[in-house]
Amino acid sequence: MLYLHDVWVNWFEGEENGYNVCHFHEWRKDDGVELLDQVPLLKIEPILFNYIENDLAELPQQLLDDIYQKAYLRKNHERIQLDYCFVVTDGVGILAIDTIGYTIPIRKSRLIPRQEQLVYEMIETNEANVYHFYQPSEMKDHHILSPEPELMRGLTRKERQLKQLLFMALDQLHSSNNEAEVRYWYTEWCPERYAAIQEMNVEDVWEQLFEETKYGWGKRHVTFCENIIKGQPFFEKLWEMEHGPKVN
Repeated sequence: MLYLHDVWVNWFEGEENGYNVCHFHEWRKDDGVELLDQVPLLKIEPILFNYIENDLAELPQQLLDDIYQKAYLRKNHERIQLDYCFVVTDGVGILAIDTIGYTIPIRKSRLIPRQEQLVYEMIETNEANVYHFYQPSEMKDHHILSPEPELMRGLTRKERQLKQLLFMALDQLHSSNNEAEVRYWYTEWCPERYAAIQEMNVEDVWEQLFEETKYGWGKRHVTFCENIIKGQPFFEKLWEMEHGPKVN
């Protein structure tokens, strides 16, 4: 068993999509970074790495058995044993995982560049461990509240968070079944289509709005997001966390 020591981790909890597990250059001062005193390192096959990185599904039992209670967190000069905490790589991607006692990858973290380099050196000549696990026959189902990676590619952490906030607001708009409101917001997005929007089926109006807002991210998206969440305290709080206080 290979081990890493003195590993800084920045846990992202409950993230099923790897794009929300931020790389080191996107860590923030107010993130809760922790120090792992010791953590086992496993090289695994790419298909399992992708499964762990982009899902919240059951981990292979054999993998859990292999790393059980072999990791330690260092906190206030104490060494705290962790049940299922480990670092995995397929030779390209690298992730730290902590199940917090469960059998799914609840917490995920990237590593700092120096330790990533160390991982590559340590596993360079190693064969991947083969673990058998249940693979769903169908591709993972992405949807508006769990967007496909293509929609987030190339965006910064702040942009990803705001885009997901916009999608949450659009999803709520869809659930409201308020025909006038749906037409209003598509007109806000695309005023030149006002006349056509009045003639369209309301479901088509919402679909068109989603289709046109889901690609890319720019000032127009930011303004639209800020406007559509006005007066909704939960959404406004999420906005302030990423963008600072809203302008009234």
